[in-house]
Amino acid sequence: EVELEESGGGLVQPGGSLRLSCAASGFTDNRYCINWVRQVPGKEREAVAGVSTASGTPYYASSVKGRFTVSRDNAENTLILQMNGLKPEDTAIYYCAADTDYKIRGYCRLRPEDNAYWGQGTQVSVSS
Repeated sequence: EVELEESGGGLVQPGGSLRLSCAASGFTDNRYCINWVRQVPGKEREAVAGVSTASGTPYYASSVKGRFTVSRDNAENTLILQMNGLKPEDTAIYYCAADTDYKIRGYCRLRPEDNAYWGQGTQVSVSS
């Protein structure tokens, strides 16, 4: 059974930093896309960053590129999202999500609906 568990959210002032972690387990195939998707209540989900486990290549939405960095600790099977230069508009619930159709599609993309597995989410609040 696939399990994803996020940690590391909290309250930070504008311009500050936070580091989110996602512990992943239960995958039977090690080729998948693992993503960070955020949602503000009442708004559509937005996929902001991810990485292909096959290539290790990260990808970002334009809204976070240059401020957020995603990385993967293969030994610990953990996905990290380092968020710097946080803005009030980054306030959201952040979910770790996995897209296992990578093995069919052959590439990763920033589409929330591609993800079949989701963590419980962690709140990130940016406010002075």
